[in-house]
Order: sequence, then C-alpha cells, then structure tokens
Amino acid sequence: MTELLQIGGITDRMKDRLSTAFDIRQLDDFDAARITHVVTNGHDGVPPDLMAQLTNLKMISVYGVGYDAVDATAAAARGVVVTHTPNVLNNEVATTAVLLMLACYRELVRDDEYVRSGRWETEGNAPLTRSADNQKVGILGLGRIGQAIADKLGPWSPEISYHTRSPKDVPYRYFDNLVDMAKHVDVLICITPGGPSTNKLVNAEVMRALGAGGTLINVSRGSVVDEAALIEALQSGALGWAGLDVFEDEPRVPQALRELPNVVLLPHAGSATVETRAAMGDLTVDNLLQHLNDGSVLTAVPECKDL
Repeated sequence: MTELLQIGGITDRMKDRLSTAFDIRQLDDFDAARITHVVTNGHDGVPPDLMAQLTNLKMISVYGVGYDAVDATAAAARGVVVTHTPNVLNNEVATTAVLLMLACYRELVRDDEYVRSGRWETEGNAPLTRSADNQKVGILGLGRIGQAIADKLGPWSPEISYHTRSPKDVPYRYFDNLVDMAKHVDVLICITPGGPSTNKLVNAEVMRALGAGGTLINVSRGSVVDEAALIEALQSGALGWAGLDVFEDEPRVPQALRELPNVVLLPHAGSATVETRAAMGDLTVDNLLQHLNDGSVLTAVPECKDL
C-alpha cells in the first residue's frame, strides 16, 4: 500500500478515509524512501531537511489555506505538487475578523469581566465604548478572505480601503503604501499570506500611523505583525486596540501581551468550527485520493499550478 507521512494531527474522519488508500506513517516510524505523499497543516508544514529526505515524494496536502511552512517553490522544482484548502474557510475566517473588530470596539472582554466581578453592582455602569458603524476600514491583502471580510462588514456601513501588490477591480480605495493607508483608516485588518515577503510588514511605523485611536486586527499569520513593536505600541498608547487570532510563536503568547487590557486574544481559531474544519479535512483528503488515483489535484497552490 502507498505510504503517507502524517505531520501534525488529523481528524478521525480524515484518518478513516485515508486509511482505505494509504498506509499512514508517523514521524517516529517511517522509511523516507517509501513515502510518496504527505498530509500536514499550515503550522507544521514540511521542514526543508525532512523534504530533502523524502526522495520519492510526489505530493503534499496541506490542511489549511496558509502554506508558508512548506517551501512550495522548492517542491515545484522537484515536481512535487502542493495543495491547500482555499474557499471552504473564507466565510468563517471573515466572521472571526469581524468578531475581533466588534469585540475591540465594544470592549467585550472588559465588560464581561466587569459583570462577572460584581463591579457593575458596586460601581455602576461601565465606561462607554466606541461605535463600529461608519468606520474607515483598511484591509491588508484583498484576496478571497479579504473580500469576504469586506462583504461581512457591509451592515456596519464602512469605508473600505485596501493594500495589495497591485490594484484590483473592486469598488474600494487602493493604497500602494501601507503606512499611508494606516494613517487614513480607523481599523487595519491583516489577511495577507505569511512568508518572507510579508514578515513584520506591519511594523512600528505602521502602528504609529494607525494611531492611539486605531485598532489592529490580525487573522492572517503571526509573522505579518512585529509582535515586540505591537506590545510596545499597545503599552505606550501609540496604538489603541488589537484583536489577534495569530501570534509569532504559537501557541506561546508573550506574557506582556496576555496582560494588556486593550487586546482581544483568540487561539488561532479563525476557521475552528465543526462545519468548516470538516470541509477543510474533506478537501485535504480529496486532494490526496485524487492524486493517488490519476495524478491530478483539486486545489494546487499557485506555485504548483502547472504541474
């Protein structure tokens, strides 16, 4: 039976389907020369040294839309197809982005604690919050999920701006400079891919431009935001609020960040609903089974489209 190397966890549903076609091997028990397929996730990926050992590798299926932990360019050069799970998680991640924005604007975490602690009874009403209506929203990375975020923000009547490498045919204002967009908007939502080209793209200058009244939301990759600069900006008041679903060194989150009152923190749960994770798992497996059957895949990453 064809041998599949599993990196990271998979669901019982995925395991049951894969077991009908593959002999699933684990990292502590595999023969590198026998592995032809890999199932992994966007966090664990496939380390370069491991990929080099897999001399007969034909395909890597990533459970997630982000695949920056896999060197897809190097894989493509070897004729190894890499797939991911786009589209099926667009709406869920977009909902998470809106959730974080609303939680920051309406001080959800602060006011939940205010009620639980009994302070409402002893001290009276909590301080006022901010309205999320009619805000200037900048989206860093207007891909499929970025567009879904813009759509979901519709009921709050935002003014949408965006920053990407080049303009798109959309009815939003385009900024070719991220700092300029940060100066213009009230909230900056990050949904750009990770990797070297976006590493610490949201730096101290961008945060200063966003300002003391600004809000930063990150549902992309922790590497996109300079975490040390973010902590400093939030501590000093140079940046007002942040809503974060991703971090530089997950699942380790700096104590300084966890102690800040002007941050909402989620455990990389952007797509973490039963329904969406099931759809992601199905697509991850569908890619593997189809490749095993006829050599084709459903959702190759851009670097592997021509393979």
